[in-house]
Amino acid sequence: MLIIAGLCTITTLTGCTKDTAKNDIYEESGNTINVNNKRHELYNEGASRGVRNVSNDYGYVRHQKSPLMNDKTANNHYTALDREQLANIISKYSTNIPNVNDVATLVTDQEVLIAYDTNSKDRNLTADQVKKTAMSVVPRYYHVYVTDNKVLMRDVENLANTDSTGKNARNLVNGLITQMKKSPQGQRVNSSEDANGLTPDDKTNR
Repeated sequence: MLIIAGLCTITTLTGCTKDTAKNDIYEESGNTINVNNKRHELYNEGASRGVRNVSNDYGYVRHQKSPLMNDKTANNHYTALDREQLANIISKYSTNIPNVNDVATLVTDQEVLIAYDTNSKDRNLTADQVKKTAMSVVPRYYHVYVTDNKVLMRDVENLANTDSTGKNARNLVNGLITQMKKSPQGQRVNSSEDANGLTPDDKTNR
């Protein structure tokens, strides 16, 4: 009788645990604890206030490397980046920089291209501020290129309408980067990375 009573208790507790998990904002998936992607209101602007006040809460997610050697499943989270939302945030934040009036941002799989209109007297300082704003938003492996040549804003916009999987897409991006680098790029990121965040190894592989 004791064994049967114990089994009934375990079954009841298991059911309660499942119900609680459904209401949790995290769900475990493989080697990662992810925010539940089904809860879109946690991310979208103007989210449902009845769920939780996202502007007042801390954000916390824990990731762990896979214990299996050469396991690449952890790389899948890179594809979850909403590039348009990143571009939106970078452009919005950049217009808060003094003397920056108009900003066009393109986010690719490895670069951020920012063209902006400014009346700043210190072009290099403004370029550095815009670049660092972008670097504070995107993953650290990204490289950031900026230009205060407002004529190139149209080129950035045109690239946004290009098929990123097309054969010529990479050439178009590289061509625009070449044009953008004629403008000030700000200071070096650190002793091992240039102004755009490239290391010597990055330059070798390009």
